[in-house]
Amino acid sequence: MAQPQLPVYTLESFPQGRGRRPWYLERLAQHVANFPGVSQPHAHDFYLLLYVTHGHGTHTIDLVTYDLRPGSVFFMTPGQVHHWQLSADAQGYVVLFEAEFYLLRYPGSRLFEYPFFQHAHAPVLQLPASDNELAPLLERMWQEHTTPAPQQDEVFRAYLLLALELAARHYPTPAAPPAADEPRHAQQVLREFGSLLNQHFRQERAVQQYADWLHLSPNHLNALCKRHLGKTASALIQERVLLEVRRLLRHTDATIAQIADQLGFEDASYFGRYVRTHTGQTPAEMRS
Repeated sequence: MAQPQLPVYTLESFPQGRGRRPWYLERLAQHVANFPGVSQPHAHDFYLLLYVTHGHGTHTIDLVTYDLRPGSVFFMTPGQVHHWQLSADAQGYVVLFEAEFYLLRYPGSRLFEYPFFQHAHAPVLQLPASDNELAPLLERMWQEHTTPAPQQDEVFRAYLLLALELAARHYPTPAAPPAADEPRHAQQVLREFGSLLNQHFRQERAVQQYADWLHLSPNHLNALCKRHLGKTASALIQERVLLEVRRLLRHTDATIAQIADQLGFEDASYFGRYVRTHTGQTPAEMRS
């Protein structure tokens, strides 16, 4: 009999009544009340930041269980499996965001270099329960979320960047990773793949090369990606390339030929065909 699949949530799984947006913010207690399923094991295709202000419990990420207490800050990347057990008085903030939301304004290298988003490092930071830099910042993010104003996405994105930078400042020197069992090893391989993809997607779009770097066969890498992320390795490579295409078209003055060159395409014509095949739009239509 086939084993049941863990649910994989998207941002659409957490509606907030304001239409489609690439980020989400909610108070922890209300988030759990609105979506009780989040307390059970699941994965998601976005990034998560959880900041705890009150209460206690445990948070299990990729089979490793961490204490949850006031001042705890948890960080998760797409594809990780987690669940938590919270005391009835647990409070804090849950921030969810898609990579594209960050990357449309800030460089991808920074997002993927944060230590708490890297597979070998612990995904938790323990700050003082009070008098820490993140507490007032999360409150400002909440105020921005609850008070509609012009350029709300831009302001929220800036707050998000500041939260991640401050967290990185306080992150301890990482210790050596613990011995891994097979399920955890699979998650580590996928995060290594993500790191390699961020480094090399401009020059390399072949699954074979990434598999070689990871000392896997292409079939094995594809199977891991499909099982844990719901997409093939080639689809993930394609998504990363197109994400950068959108960012460069929308936020730079580079010509289409210059963008094609930056992304390792032989010529602008091939680049245009690639974009249109995978998006239904030409680069010029995407820019406009």
